[in-house]
Amino acid sequence: MFAHKTVSVVVPAYNEENFISSTLAVIPAFVDDVIVVDDFSRDDTVERVRQVGDRRIRVVRHTTNQGVGGAILTGYREALAYGSDVAVVMAGDGQMDPEDLPALLEPIAQGEADYVKGNRFIHPHTYRCMPRVRLLGNVGLSLLTSVASGYWNILDSQCGYTAVTAAALRRLAFDAIYPRYGFPNDFLAHLHSAGARVAQVRVRPIYDGQDSGIRPLASVPSLSYVLARSWVHRLARELL
Repeated sequence: MFAHKTVSVVVPAYNEENFISSTLAVIPAFVDDVIVVDDFSRDDTVERVRQVGDRRIRVVRHTTNQGVGGAILTGYREALAYGSDVAVVMAGDGQMDPEDLPALLEPIAQGEADYVKGNRFIHPHTYRCMPRVRLLGNVGLSLLTSVASGYWNILDSQCGYTAVTAAALRRLAFDAIYPRYGFPNDFLAHLHSAGARVAQVRVRPIYDGQDSGIRPLASVPSLSYVLARSWVHRLARELL
């Protein structure tokens, strides 16, 4: 537990056999429940998870690939069923520093936020280690997401290191949230419609041979669609 709150960590994983064991090995002891959602991996991800030997860990396997957002939503459902007060997302590729987790949870513990998002841009290490194309792309997407979501203070919309209260999750229609690339952007728009308070904290990015799997130019059309969809649907929910 953290500050008397039960914490589940959701770990979406797709073909992460090279990083999943080291990711799970450093999850802090105060975490109560670890949910690895295998999004129909074609490698030995699940076997590597089972070799970790941590009793907190359970594996949920998708029978089809549903995208990272679909995996996260599955994890959220499991966290709610478990009875956790807070659900944290940590990627299976080890790009999120476990030492940042207490800072991510603190605004929720203090009753100041319903959803906390990591912000890599206020960490000095980011500008030395983040690939330049990814950095510029994330800045542009964050600006567009501010318009689509209604949260004008979000500076790093694509950071997947997040914490959310169970109470906020219960106010969302999971089936209406876009599950693939663009999930964090659409998720913010749904949170805005639900009246959720959003905070951001500094987190350290880790790049140690991981491949994001995202090709900026190829992603422009699909993400443009998601952002436009998020904006239109948010306005419809909030104004009609």
